[in-house]
Amino acid sequence: MEIIEEPVHFITPRFLEGAPQGKPNQVCLSPEVEALLDRDPVVAVGVSGGKDSDACAIAVAKHLDAIGHKGPRLLVHSDLGRIEWKDSLPSCERLAHRLGWELLVVRRQAGDMLDRWEVRWENCVSRYEDLSCVKLILPWSTPSMRFCTSELKTKILSSALKKRFPVGDILNVTGIRRQESKNRSKMPLWAPNSDLTRKSGVGMTWNAIIDWPVQDVVYAIQDAGLELHEAYTRYDVSRVSCCFCIMSSEADLIASATCKDNHEPYIRMVELEAKSSFAFQGNRWLADVAPHILSSSLRSEVQRAKAIAAQRQAIEAEIPKHLLYESGWPTCLPTRDEAELLARVRRQVSTLLGFNAQCIDAVSVQDRYASLLALKEAKGKGGVVEQVASRQAELCFG
Repeated sequence: MEIIEEPVHFITPRFLEGAPQGKPNQVCLSPEVEALLDRDPVVAVGVSGGKDSDACAIAVAKHLDAIGHKGPRLLVHSDLGRIEWKDSLPSCERLAHRLGWELLVVRRQAGDMLDRWEVRWENCVSRYEDLSCVKLILPWSTPSMRFCTSELKTKILSSALKKRFPVGDILNVTGIRRQESKNRSKMPLWAPNSDLTRKSGVGMTWNAIIDWPVQDVVYAIQDAGLELHEAYTRYDVSRVSCCFCIMSSEADLIASATCKDNHEPYIRMVELEAKSSFAFQGNRWLADVAPHILSSSLRSEVQRAKAIAAQRQAIEAEIPKHLLYESGWPTCLPTRDEAELLARVRRQVSTLLGFNAQCIDAVSVQDRYASLLALKEAKGKGGVVEQVASRQAELCFG
């Protein structure tokens, strides 16, 4: 039987609509970057498969050729697993082939991004059950707590580069552009990189196309004979990162869900929303993006999770501000009335979520706080409790 494939319809990406024709552009330089390049450092360009990292690598390669750079050059890509667009790694491979550069691909050994979110939720439950946090902690990374980037990209890539190049300077190059967002508009052209600095060499991050407009990005890719990632040309997303990213707009989430390759991670993430009662993006539930993909039973679980979320938020709102997390937590022993309130909150939240929480009466709550305060005093400000509290802050505990 002959299999007839559906024709692929390519579109003009939203970010190019009405934009003027792109033009050749040069990398953005500073005396500090030029001085380091004169020392022929390792040049590692981070690539994701998206347009900006592609254009950055193309422009940097041309510049290195022009100045006669003699140091090692490579593309580096951190594969986040099932949450990646299927075309992301192939896109990086096409770029590496076009430039004639090595592509170094790294992965988190303990599991991919989906695993990280699921294990984080399990750890959050354990911390809540033994009263190592006051309020329940969400499983997801957030715009202000992007451990998805710091743990699964920056940390792993830095470690791999230092292992590969134990001696010499390392120039980490990114495709960040100021036009992308308000936060990125304030970013510098370069900065010291402590993660890559060793006794044997300095590390620096260079945002090589930071002032480029988007049309020049696309021009560079097309001029190099490469194609844009299919997420742009087939599914009309505005940016390529994870197929469902904490930073994605609603339009991009909806567009991503039209790709069948993304259905499996979508369902897996909605299952975590249902289990945890935390929406993927603040108050925006991923489940609402493409409910037709979900089974009827999962849709019912999501509705229950939404109701639980509303109840949980109302219950936890009763906790006095001075008992919530702050640096050095715990900072005081709750009064009898406060301990009873915390115990009641913990009983209600635990019942809602089906937890096996400890410290659900006033006496045990006060005893737990007293033991934590005693340990804090014994160990000092830099001791175990301070370190644990600091880690909890990183996990959006408040």
